Amino acid sequence: MPTATSATFPAAPTRPGRPVPRVLSIAGSDPSGGAGIQADLKSIAALGGYGMAAITALTAQNTRGVRSVHVPPAAFLSEQLDAVSDDIGIDAVKIGMLGSAEVIEAVAAWLRKVRPAVVVLDPVMVATSGDRLLEESAEAALRGLLPLAHLITPNLAELAMLVGGELQDTWAGALEQGRALAAATGAIVLVKGGHLDGDECPDALVNTTGLLSDEVVVVPGERVATRNSHGTGCSLSSAMATAQARLGDWEASLREVKPWLAGALEASGTLEVGTGNGPVHHFHHQQPVLSEGSFAAILWREAQQDLDDIHALDFIRNLASGSLGEKEFAYYLAQDAIYLNGYSRVLARASALAPTEAEQLFWAASARQCLEVESELHRSWLGTRTVQPGLGPVTKSYVDHLTAASASGSYAVLAAAVLPCFWLYAEVGAALYARFVAAGEPSVHPYADWLRTYADEDFAAATRRAIAIVDEAARLASAADRAAMVTAFRQSCRLEVDFFDAPRLYS
Repeated sequence: MPTATSATFPAAPTRPGRPVPRVLSIAGSDPSGGAGIQADLKSIAALGGYGMAAITALTAQNTRGVRSVHVPPAAFLSEQLDAVSDDIGIDAVKIGMLGSAEVIEAVAAWLRKVRPAVVVLDPVMVATSGDRLLEESAEAALRGLLPLAHLITPNLAELAMLVGGELQDTWAGALEQGRALAAATGAIVLVKGGHLDGDECPDALVNTTGLLSDEVVVVPGERVATRNSHGTGCSLSSAMATAQARLGDWEASLREVKPWLAGALEASGTLEVGTGNGPVHHFHHQQPVLSEGSFAAILWREAQQDLDDIHALDFIRNLASGSLGEKEFAYYLAQDAIYLNGYSRVLARASALAPTEAEQLFWAASARQCLEVESELHRSWLGTRTVQPGLGPVTKSYVDHLTAASASGSYAVLAAAVLPCFWLYAEVGAALYARFVAAGEPSVHPYADWLRTYADEDFAAATRRAIAIVDEAARLASAADRAAMVTAFRQSCRLEVDFFDAPRLYS
C-alpha cells in the first residue's frame, strides 16, 4: 500500500467553486446505461455539472452481469485526456474502471501534468455482481495511484483488498480499514455501509491529516429496500466530484449527495430496466410530481392564484432584493417561530393518524425538523433583536385552521391542510433562491444566509413525499373527504398568502 508523500496533491478547495462545474469522468463504458461513464454523466448532470468522458474500457454487460471486457491501448486514452484538457478547463475528475496497469500509469501521468483541483477515485476492482473488473497484475499500479486522489470511494470488498485485510461485516471494522487507507494515502476515504446487514445505511468521510472537522464524519441513513443498485458506486463518486467542485466542502457535498442517491434508489423501480440488478433513477428529483388528472394536479391548479399573489407581495420582492426592512423580517421570523411550534403538533397528529409506518415516520420526522432545525434557525437570526411579542392575528388564524383539520379525525383532510406549508413554501423558496443566485449571491445581501436555506434538497425531497402522500390519501378517501381536502388545502393556501403579507400590516 502506498504512503502519503509530498508528491500527493494538495487538498481540494474549501470554498464554493463554479455554479456549473466541468467534470471529467475517466471510466469504462456500460452499454446497458446503468454504470460506468453512462451513470457518471447522468450523475454529473443531475448534480448540476457539465459532464465529459474519457473511456478506459469497453464492457459487454447488462443488469445481470459482465460478459467481457475490452481495454483499448493506453496511448489512445492519453490522447483522449490531452484533447479534453488542452481545450477545456476541468473543475473535477472522477476516476472509475481502469482495467490495466498501462491505463493506470497513463492516468497518473496525466493527473501529475494537469493537477485537477478535485480528484475522486472510485477504485473499481470488483463489481456488485462479483465480477472482477481489474486485472490482478494492475493492483500494485492502482495502489500507486491512490495518493493522487483527494477522495477515495471503495466498496467494502475493495477497501479490504486495498489495505490487505479481511472483508469486514461490521461498521466499526469498516471504519478501521478506512482509517488505515486514509493514513496510508493522505486522502479522504468515503467508507460506505451499503453492503452491511441491517436497516441502517451510514456513510462516513475518514481522514487522519486534519482535512475534515473530525477524523470520522458519519452521515447516517436508512437502507432502501430495492434490488436495483447497479451503478451506485459510480453514481456516488461522480456526484461527489460534482458537488465538491460546486460547494468546496466535502462534508456538505456528502450531505447533499446521500439523500439524492437514496431518492434515486427509491425511485429505481419506476424505470423498469432489465431483469436483474437494475439501475438507479438519477433524475428522480427532476421528474414531474404530478400526473394529469391526479388529485395532486387538481390541488396544484387550485394553488396557482395564491402562488401568484405571494410572488406579487412587496415582502417577497423586497426579501429577494435585500431591501426588506429589518423590522418586517424580524416580525415575520418571530411569527414563523410561533407558527412552527403549533405546526409541529399538527404534524405529530398526522403521524398518529397515518395508515402506514412509512408515513408515520415521515410526519414525525417533519415535526422534529420544525422544532430542532427550523426553530433554531429563527432563534439564531433573531438573537437580541427587539420584535413585537405575542401571537399575531394571521398566525392565530393559520394555527387554528390546522388544529381544526387535526381535530376532524380525517387523515386525508389533515394531510391536505398541511401540504401548502410544504408545497407553496418550497416553490416560493426555490424562486427566491434562484433570483439570489442569478444576482451572484451578493455578500452584502442582509438575508443571504436565510435565502441559502431555500436550496435545501432535503426539504425539496420532503415536499415531493408530502405531495405523494396526499395524492395516495385522496385515492383511498370518500368523495365527501376529497371535497373536504380541497377546501382545507385552499384555505391553507390563502393563509400562506396572508402570512407573507402580515409583516406589512402588523410589524
